[in-house]
Amino acid sequence: MPASDITHILQRIDQGDPHAGAQLLPLVYEELRRLAAAKMAREAPGQTLQPTALVHEVWLRLGGDGQPQWANRAHFFAAAAEGMRRILIDNARRKRAVRHGGDFAKVSADATGLDLASPAADDDELLLVHEALDALAAHDARKAELVKQKYFAGLTLEEAADVLGISHRTAKRDWAYARAWLFQEVQRLRG
Repeated sequence: MPASDITHILQRIDQGDPHAGAQLLPLVYEELRRLAAAKMAREAPGQTLQPTALVHEVWLRLGGDGQPQWANRAHFFAAAAEGMRRILIDNARRKRAVRHGGDFAKVSADATGLDLASPAADDDELLLVHEALDALAAHDARKAELVKQKYFAGLTLEEAADVLGISHRTAKRDWAYARAWLFQEVQRLRG
């Protein structure tokens, strides 16, 4: 997918072309699907949200065919990464809600009492990372955006650097700093 094609369509959206949004999805769909699949592969087993559903939800949250104005390809994919992050956080919160069983353990219908599944610790971890990431964003927005691109959108460090318009060396330094900072913050949040 040539970046120039995406940039051209984003420029047409910016100029108010009502048909450009519908032409954008076919160009970015496979890339968004790949990013969503990479992210979902790291999720807990039994995840009800599928990569295709995540892409469709992100597309709708970004505006569907009536896309807002995007400065460039990087701006679009940064917004998509943030959208994926928010969807996964909302999904984790929904699953933890009291009306959905909260912290109760799930039991198989034919369980004998020994097949108890543990509560979804991965949702708790995701929510801790989300809270720590918000704190990092207040501390250093660029490093937080790098984490969003890498952790939530599944980009490689080099791809995230390109999206953010920073050098690969800067991205490597920022990633090392952000990981250490987030580790300390998550430990603090755990108590």
